[in-house]
Formats: sequence, structure tokens, C-alpha cells
Amino acid sequence: YNVNDTKIVDMRRCIMTNDVETTSIINGGLRVETGDRVWKEGLPLILDIYAKYNIRATFFFIAKYAKRCPEIVTMVHKAGHEVALHGLTHDHKLSFDTMLYELQLEHLVEGKKILEDIAGEEVVSFRSPALRVNSDTPRALVEAGFRYDSSVAPQRLDMFMSLGSKNKMQWLKAPRTPYETAIDNLARRGNSGIIEVPVSSFGAPYIGTAMRVAPRLTKLTRSLVYCETKDTNKVVNFLIHPIELITEPQLNEKIERRSKNPISYLLSDVIRHQLKLKNLGEPAVKLFEKEIEYWLENKYDFVTIKDINGKEK
Repeated sequence: YNVNDTKIVDMRRCIMTNDVETTSIINGGLRVETGDRVWKEGLPLILDIYAKYNIRATFFFIAKYAKRCPEIVTMVHKAGHEVALHGLTHDHKLSFDTMLYELQLEHLVEGKKILEDIAGEEVVSFRSPALRVNSDTPRALVEAGFRYDSSVAPQRLDMFMSLGSKNKMQWLKAPRTPYETAIDNLARRGNSGIIEVPVSSFGAPYIGTAMRVAPRLTKLTRSLVYCETKDTNKVVNFLIHPIELITEPQLNEKIERRSKNPISYLLSDVIRHQLKLKNLGEPAVKLFEKEIEYWLENKYDFVTIKDINGKEK
């Protein structure tokens, strides 16, 4: 490579971000049994994949789950990956977009301490469960001692099929490069001290669910993200859950109704649930490895959230 090419290659960065939780894709809801499967099957599997390709990643943990199963944090930390917070709980009744500042701060401080006590190092990165935040979240993150967030997906258009879609409308005008956020809006630039590292999207989200549900569309999304990031300061941020790489027994239980609004229930619970069942387990592993191989072949460095300096334009 010539000097200019080398600079471009060095600029290419990809982050594999992993949400570690007890949410059951097949049966819905938060389940202890699902958490045990993630701990004993899903997490070791995804760590083996990262070791196979010699790459580092960021893992966002639900703190109450980590407190019950501290091994999920220690195995990630020992493998050299970043330990980050995914909230104290993934209970949709305690989503960040519904909590006042004081309760958000309480959850962040408690969750941060739980993970730091297990990992033995400072936790500085956060991702809200279901990417749900409100105007109080940036201030709470600052007060709790966080420096990074990854709860925004710029120009992602499937937000209407998820809970909290009203607040997620902010994504339509969110910057696509890592940026310092406003003190009252994670989807806008400002001087809060919090660096937002957006989840990649190009209309369609670049995440594990889309990878499984619509592999061809994800291939197109990936190509567009590549064109956008290959010679700029924009960062590839792929989101996946270790539970996607394994399967669970079908319990044939009723789908949990998380919204009283019938349209929201139909879109975010019924239809979304059915779509998310596609290509779980071994098919997901094969698809996921193809994503990793694509970025390696294109000379991208695999970094963590806290490796991003946030001062790029």
C-alpha cells in the first residue's frame, strides 16, 4: 500500500457489539432458563468465534443477570473483550425511556458497580435495553460516570416494529459518525462528554436479527455501510445477541403482551416475534461468520466501543 492507502486501511474500524441478556427469542419474556443457556452455550460459542478470528469485541451485560451468573462477565473479561452495561434489568416496564432521571441514575450506578466488582476494572460504556432512552438519559450517564453510549441507530426505519418508537423518531436526524452528544438528547451533537457510537444502519439495521430474517437485504446493507465507512471516520457497529446462535425448546406459551396499544402489540410483539424465529442456531453461526470474514477481507480493524475517541468529524 502507498502512504495514503495505509491511512485509509488504518481508518477502517468494525465493532462487534453483543447484548447479553435473558430474553427468550423463541418463548418471549425474561427467563432464567434462557440465561443459563446463554451462559453455558451461547456465550462460550460466540467467544470461540471471536478467538477463531482473533478479534476483540464489546459485551453489554444486564447487571442483575451478571450478579446471578458472574461467570458470564469473567469469561468475557479474561478473553480480552470490553465489559459494558446493558442496564440493571431488561424488564420492559423499567425501560429508560419511561424512567425519571433519579431512577435512571440509580439503575446506572448500581449496574455499573455490579459489573466493576466482577470484572475488577472500570465500566465506561452503556447501551440501553431495546435502545430505549429519553432526554434524561445523557445527564444520568454523565453523573454515573459513563463516557460512551451505543443506543442510537441513525436513519433506521424499522423502529415502528419496536417499543418506544415515538422517542426513536429522533434517530432520523442522528449523526452517523461517533460524536459527543447533547446533554438532553443522545441523538444530537453537543458537549455532554458522552460519546455516542451509533449502531450501523442504512434504512435497514445492521444487526443479528436482520441478518437472520433477511440475509440478502443484510448483504446489501453491509455493502452500503462498507461504501460509507471505507475511507471516512464512520465506524461499523454490528449488534448481535449470543442467544441468536443457539436454540431453545418451544414451550408453546402465549406471546407476552408488552403494549396496551393494539397496533403496537401487533407490530412489536406478534409480527416481530414471528420474524425473529428465522435462522436461529447453526444457520445464524454461519451467517455471522460470513459478516466477520467480510470485514477482515476488507482490512478492517476490530476494536471496542471504548477505543473510539469521539473527536472525529
